[in-house]
Amino acid sequence: MAAQLAEPDMHLTDEPDSPEAAPTDFATFREIDIRVGTILEAAPLDGARKPALRLVIDFGAGVGVKKSSAQITVHYTPETLVGKQVAAVVNFPPRQIGKFMSEVLTLGFPDADGAIVMFSPDLPVPNGARLA
Repeated sequence: MAAQLAEPDMHLTDEPDSPEAAPTDFATFREIDIRVGTILEAAPLDGARKPALRLVIDFGAGVGVKKSSAQITVHYTPETLVGKQVAAVVNFPPRQIGKFMSEVLTLGFPDADGAIVMFSPDLPVPNGARLA
């Protein structure tokens, strides 16, 4: 019987001075579909073990509107997020977070204290634009 692999922790962070990851190639990089979308709705995620927000994000006609759970409550409130463009991995399998089904992985970087700062373009881009 094969050993079952544990699901990886989606909230792992590396120290800023950690070494770079193992080399990869462009084809492997392109397998991860990272798109920009605009947050349509944001609200506290009820029942989460750690404070989190539930987001509804419009990724344009190709991907559509998707939901995401994000542990971003240190720097963001629901009121400040509506209309903000963010980047997310849109081709990971959906993940159950409590009673909420998270469909995309919203991307961010930890600040000096480990709180997540969302990754977003500094100029507007079309919803659904793919990281090039």
